[in-house]
Formats: sequence, structure tokens, C-alpha cells
Amino acid sequence: MIREGEIGEAGFDELAQGVFAHQFACNGPYRLFCERRGATPETVGSWEEIPAVPTDAFKAAALVCGDPAWAAATFRTSGTTAGAERRGTHYMPELALYDAALRAGFRAHLLPDGARPRFVSLVPRADEVHDSSLSHMAAEVIGDFGGEGSGYFISADFGIAHEALAGAVAAAEGPVCVLGTAFALVHALDAMVARGERFQLPQGSRVMDTGGFKGRSREVTRAELYGAIQERLGIAPEWCVNEYGMTEMSSQFYDGAAGSAPADPSARLHAGPAWVRTRATDPETLRILPHGEVGVLRHWDLANLGSVACIQTSDLGVTSPGGFRVLGRAQGAEARGCSLAMDDLLSALRER
Repeated sequence: MIREGEIGEAGFDELAQGVFAHQFACNGPYRLFCERRGATPETVGSWEEIPAVPTDAFKAAALVCGDPAWAAATFRTSGTTAGAERRGTHYMPELALYDAALRAGFRAHLLPDGARPRFVSLVPRADEVHDSSLSHMAAEVIGDFGGEGSGYFISADFGIAHEALAGAVAAAEGPVCVLGTAFALVHALDAMVARGERFQLPQGSRVMDTGGFKGRSREVTRAELYGAIQERLGIAPEWCVNEYGMTEMSSQFYDGAAGSAPADPSARLHAGPAWVRTRATDPETLRILPHGEVGVLRHWDLANLGSVACIQTSDLGVTSPGGFRVLGRAQGAEARGCSLAMDDLLSALRER
């Protein structure tokens, strides 16, 4: 499944229906949800008909194939105003497929030139944040692709180590790959401004930023962020790549490849690997919409073999044959379809 090149529609359909049959058989809560919707491996005729669970379902049930107590890893969404107990939880029965998916995507989009850069991570260590899928990803790519001197310059308890970060950036003699959430990058850049620091990282240096500014008092556009990165680190926007991922998924989306990404972030689309499909759906009925129409995004991620492959998000977006663009979060009536799907899941769980 994790392989180079495209997967044709017939091949994807065969794989997707096989994954659905496995999850219907082994994932109890998901099977109850599907049965309530009248969907079984015998009645589902194509990958587009596979029932999608809303992301909030990962807060309500252990959506895992097998016993969650046997999971090789447990990833959780960030805390919410509803409290830690309301965090979505993604149980991973094993990590081989998950790790293969994240490595393939990262290599294709951040290391298309085959470089082995020095990693400068503004993502905390995985041993500090055990349930963070982003920290796990950082650990895997640094371990696999990182050059000599790669390291972490942020702590979950103490924040960014500005002195050490400045020293590492100033001493870099070869390409550097900076990893960080958008918010962490802004903090690091703000500190450079306050300290009067400006660096020119070696040619071929690159940045992977992820996340946004949800719940933060200060918002910065991606164009402003990339402008600040160029001013303070000497990395052009073409070498800055945004990663879009979800705790509930095993694969990631990227909006370009380092060195050839469009300079204007607004001209970019996020695209997934060959084993993922994304469609916009009608906010009320969750019917799949044609490319070009705004709806609520749904992802079919076949690397999500151990949980649920078909995920209904609450992100408004628009798709095209080349990818998709997130436009914001569905609110109120726009999220009605997701709410109805969640009601079906909770009703199925109560009735079992």
C-alpha cells in the first residue's frame, strides 16, 4: 500500500473495500455505526460509500481494531476547553504502517533532493510528550534522515531554548531543516527580532511548519510567517512547506516540495499521498460534492488500517484534481451533517 507512484481508481477501490471489510470485522464500535447506517461489506459498492466517522467520534469511543489495551502507541488531540477527558484518542495497534506513511510523505516533500540536513526541531521530544503524533513524527524523521548535529531546541516544560537555537543556527555549515508549529516559529522569530539577530542559513536549508493559531491571541498569515523566516533565517518561501495532519489520521498532507513550492502560499494546494483520497461533502447531507464546490472535507486514509479509514472532518474546504484548500471550520448549520453522524454513533453505542 505504501509505495511510490499513483494508485488508479480501480486499485484504490479494491484496497479501500478490503480495508473496510477488515475494520467492519475487527472494530466493534465502527461496525455498530455502519450497521445503524445500513452499510456492510456486502452492501457498500465503492470506496465513496464507506461510512465516515466524524473526528469527534475519537473522543467518544475506542475506534480500534482489537483491544485498545494492546495498542503499540496512543496519540491524543491537543487539549480543549472541555478538558483533557474530551481529547480525541487514536489507538495504534502497530506502528509499522504509520511510520512508513509518514516517512514516505516527508521524504517526498521535504527531502525531494535527497539531502540529509541538520534538523533543528521546535517540536518537543517524543519522550516528553508521549501521546503527541507530531512529536512521534519528528522523532522518526530526525532519526531516519537527520544529519550530524540534529537536535531539539524546545522543551515541553521550559519552551524554546533561544540561546542554544541561535548558536546552532549561527554555526550551521550545511543545509538545515527547521521543524516547528507555526506558533513556535513565530515565538522563535519574535525573539530574534527582540535580540537583533539575523542569520543566513546555508543554501538548501528548508522549513516544515504545521498547525495554525487556533485559540491564540495573535494570528499571523502564512505569507507573513514565510516573510519573517526569509528575513531572519535567510530561507526563501519556496523552501518553506506546510504540513497538514490530524491525530485521527495516519497520513499527512503537504502544500508543495522544498525548493519548488510556489512563493505565494495562497497559490498552493494541500495534497495527500497515493493511498489517500479527499472530497468535499454537503454540510447537511454529507453527500459528496463535485470538485470546485465548497463543503466539509472528508478523507479516506488507507494507512489508517488499525482504526477507521474514512474520516469526516469539520473543516470547510474545496477540492480539485490536484488537491484541496482548507477555508475554515464548519460552524452551526454548516456542521449539521457531522452532528447527525455523531448522533448515530452515540445511539449505536448506547444500544449495544
